[in-house]
Amino acid sequence: MKTTITANGIAINYRLDGPVGAPVVMLSNSLMSNYTMWDDQMPLLAATYRVLRYDQRGHGGTEAPVGSYSIEQLTTDAVALIEALGITAVHFVGLSMGGFTGQLLAMDYPDKVRSLCLCDTACAMPPSSLWQERIDIARRDGVAALMPATLERWFTKKFRESGDPRLDKVREMILGTEVDGYIGCAAAIRDMDLCGRLAEIASPTRVIVGADDPACPPAYAQTLHQGIAGSSLVVLPDAAHLPNIEQTQLFNEALREFLAGGA
Repeated sequence: MKTTITANGIAINYRLDGPVGAPVVMLSNSLMSNYTMWDDQMPLLAATYRVLRYDQRGHGGTEAPVGSYSIEQLTTDAVALIEALGITAVHFVGLSMGGFTGQLLAMDYPDKVRSLCLCDTACAMPPSSLWQERIDIARRDGVAALMPATLERWFTKKFRESGDPRLDKVREMILGTEVDGYIGCAAAIRDMDLCGRLAEIASPTRVIVGADDPACPPAYAQTLHQGIAGSSLVVLPDAAHLPNIEQTQLFNEALREFLAGGA
């Protein structure tokens, strides 16, 4: 089922799959993508779980208000969606920007989080000047101007040159991101710093990262792992920023093992 619902003052695009009444896994997308970035995880997850995918504010089919957003706003969007759908708590899986949202969700709304899987993400993304530069480019030239460098960060050279048809889908996701949505979310990332609060996360947590991720490298994942008590860390070889696409089998196994482990 695919539809939109008004939550936290905006229309949020979401989709539910899998058996009704099963535990809910909530998937949160990265910057410049939408919930179809998780398509390769659906055969695994939807067989056992009720899967809630949604487009973060300013992305995909979700409304893109003009102005800067905040990580707090992205998090309350997720909370409002959970509550609007009558869900008690979720196993939250977020990649990059989705992982920023997941961290604050577990910190400020621990009763909503059964477990937390943080993928290719960080507790802060300095320097702020880099994000301001990207915001300026998007405002001046549109998101298409950001696509070449984005693809270089998201996938290894080997994968980019492989001719994999999913690359075309990724390009479409990037180009489908509204400028206002990109600018708003990039501002949220620019201003985010959750590193001093990692010890507050009490949910069972797994951190997954591509070994060759230049955007959120393994050192960032190690910071999360060390800061979140009891967390586990999985580094996936031959993958950059979107290992759920580039190394689907390895990513799915790391996620399956975590969820099946009683998280």
